[in-house]
Amino acid sequence: MSSENQRSEGGGGAEPPEQLALIREAVRKAEVPRAKPRTWRGAALAKSLPVARVLVDKGVLHLDRYFDYAVPEELDEQAQPGVRVRVRFGAGTRNVRSGRREGGGLIDGFLVERVAESDYSGPLAALAQVVSPEPVLEGELLGLARAVADRYAGSLADVLQLAVPPRHARAEARAAGETPAPPAAPDAGSWRRYGHGAEFLGALASGGAPRAVWTALPGPEWAEEIARAVQATLASGRGALVVVPAGRPAARVDAALTQLMGAGQHALLTADVGQERRYREWLSVRRGAVRAVVGTRAAMFAPVRNLGLVVIWDDGDASHSDDNAPFPHVREVLELRASRDKCGFLLGSWSCTVEAAQLVESGWAAPLAADREQVRGAAPLVRTVGDGDLARDEAARAARLPTLAWNVVREGLKHGPVLVQVPRRGYVPRLACDRCRQPARCRHCAGPLEARDGGGLWCGWCGVAEGAWHCGECGGFRLRAQVVGARRTAEELGRAFPAVPVRTSGREQVLDTVPGAPALVVSTPGAEPVAEGGYAAALLLDGWAMLGRPDLRAGEEALRRWIGASALVRPQGAGGTVVVVAEPTLRPVQALVRWDPVGHAVRELSERAELGFPPVSRMASVAGTSEALTEFLAAAELPGDAAVLGPVPVSDAGPGPARRAGAAPAGERWERVLVRVPPGSGAALAAALKAAQAARMARGAGEPVRIRVDPLDIG
Repeated sequence: MSSENQRSEGGGGAEPPEQLALIREAVRKAEVPRAKPRTWRGAALAKSLPVARVLVDKGVLHLDRYFDYAVPEELDEQAQPGVRVRVRFGAGTRNVRSGRREGGGLIDGFLVERVAESDYSGPLAALAQVVSPEPVLEGELLGLARAVADRYAGSLADVLQLAVPPRHARAEARAAGETPAPPAAPDAGSWRRYGHGAEFLGALASGGAPRAVWTALPGPEWAEEIARAVQATLASGRGALVVVPAGRPAARVDAALTQLMGAGQHALLTADVGQERRYREWLSVRRGAVRAVVGTRAAMFAPVRNLGLVVIWDDGDASHSDDNAPFPHVREVLELRASRDKCGFLLGSWSCTVEAAQLVESGWAAPLAADREQVRGAAPLVRTVGDGDLARDEAARAARLPTLAWNVVREGLKHGPVLVQVPRRGYVPRLACDRCRQPARCRHCAGPLEARDGGGLWCGWCGVAEGAWHCGECGGFRLRAQVVGARRTAEELGRAFPAVPVRTSGREQVLDTVPGAPALVVSTPGAEPVAEGGYAAALLLDGWAMLGRPDLRAGEEALRRWIGASALVRPQGAGGTVVVVAEPTLRPVQALVRWDPVGHAVRELSERAELGFPPVSRMASVAGTSEALTEFLAAAELPGDAAVLGPVPVSDAGPGPARRAGAAPAGERWERVLVRVPPGSGAALAAALKAAQAARMARGAGEPVRIRVDPLDIG
């Protein structure tokens, strides 16, 4: 009751006061109801295009569609396609007042388009709020996100969570700067070391769209070479996008671009810069104030205007595959962008993945590499130490390090730092031939063999028992487990050279650079710091720890890790030497000695074609409990040419917060199958898996099923 009503009680002839409940009822029955924000009850609708189609941020497959909402007249000007909105969701059809649906919880979303009429015949709820008038989701980005969602059997909302960074109001309030003038076309510089390298830059500068798989020469010049490719693209009046696997290489490309073109020509999109700056840089790209982007994984969706070139560096790095559903890979997304935008494509690495070799084999991209004379001049000398050498070496049996390695370290420390690459903790030892150390493989699908508790051998991929294994290389019948002793070996090195400082780079602390003074630098794969002037020598220890991994990519990944470390060593002419402790007859070791990653990738591709494994075929991993998996596969309408491998048990996550990707929840017994289809049926496989998962979620099935299209790890 108001104070005015209290004063009127003593006055004669005054009407009796109304109770609050009666006031509320009077408002409801009024001829012109009041319009309330977030419900807009009784508010007039927009005169033009009064229906908004909204993508709600639910991220579940059975709701992967647009929902129609009424646009109040008060929001007409702000409610434009691409803006962030808030809507009421989940009210049902029972709570309807004055022809307008009400109730439900507030949820974020994106306004996709405005239309004159809705396909839905029932009452519509009104837009609750326009969060920001900034159109962050434009048609080009929406189309790309939809293509990625369809390829990976995921939802559009999940992809947009990866593509559009979280909003920061202070960043939006800042006015966009002016677009800098295009720079001049660069000199070819070190690109002349590669066959057709100068022509590649010339094509970019003239507005062309060349596609190349670039095998970079060892050394630090790769960042400057990427910067020159970006400058050539900007000189043609177009934009460029560079995606690298981590913050350290992003900083190197950032520094090279700044030195080559000056500040203001490009944006840096990494998680290290903080949420506000990252969103501010992203907005400058969307608004067209910046036409070049360098960033990590999420930058693959950066809304670069008039895109002329996309670049990915080191596509074999696992960081390029997103950890969140639907798990898109940077290489595949940039291939989509190159095809959709008809722009240039550059895949660069010191090594070469099988997927990169397939791009060349199919004719989609051209090779861009140096001749053998250039390679020999830039690469270090590579020497090997096999099991036979270790068996004959007294020093190796006593100190677990061969004499050759001791001598190389001692000599290298006279001239500069020495890198020691130690395999990462967590690689699981598997079985190999006791005589030639060839990994034990299944005769049915070439998967890795495992020893179970009962003593028998089983395939880790298809689950078929192996009762009469023998080595296909040497005919041996005896197996041995791989041995990992990296930490103890590193400790031996530190004790052997007490006068030399020992620096470590790994999970706890990753070093970016180290001085050129003599030192031992012990690093896990991928965390190797760059040494001033390059390393004098490098030791690649315990090669079996990586070669023995139960994975289709074990050899390819080991070679990529070795080449990544060896590329930081001085050239052979300057005394640079690399010692790899692994059997010298194995293919990845021979590829390292010859510095021929392309030849290794081409041979791997031909073998996978014979076996029908990716990337020649398309594959999906489906994991869950035995009952859930059986129900899912029975309901899924898989393509007729699909082959199902498995099921096989999936190890659980184990204790602790960190877990291996694809592992089952702690304490649960999961199984996994691999579904394989030949080329041309990948889209049908993704659509079938998505439809089956959507139907399962709509029914409210309790036990989850995890789907991953084109999984990195199928071992």
